[in-house]
Amino acid sequence: MAASILIADDEPSIVLSLEFVLQEEGYRVRVARDGVEALEAIAAERPDLLLLDVMLPRMNGFEVCQRLRAHPEWRALRVVMLSAKGRDVEVRKGLALGADAYVTKPFAIQDLLAEVRRQLERPETP
Repeated sequence: MAASILIADDEPSIVLSLEFVLQEEGYRVRVARDGVEALEAIAAERPDLLLLDVMLPRMNGFEVCQRLRAHPEWRALRVVMLSAKGRDVEVRKGLALGADAYVTKPFAIQDLLAEVRRQLERPETP
């Protein structure tokens, strides 16, 4: 069965592009437009990977990541943070809160796809 990816981003052009490219690669894709919706989507059906924007309405990506890592059933979910905030301090914060990778916008789609593959091939750890 194809791996499932949840995109949590409120920027329509990014969501549309990612959704198209990931589906073309054979992934099952769902979309959440804010942090609260992302957590609800994960509760409804846990994805294999979360592409998580930092700057989200209602609950930012840092908070979402923190809640995922605190939840026993979700702490192993692979999280790739996406953000225009690429300063070293934001990257370190995202990784410290439990993100598996941090990709700075704008990004080359091939680089993001390579990171998606890398994360999905990595063995899951509890």
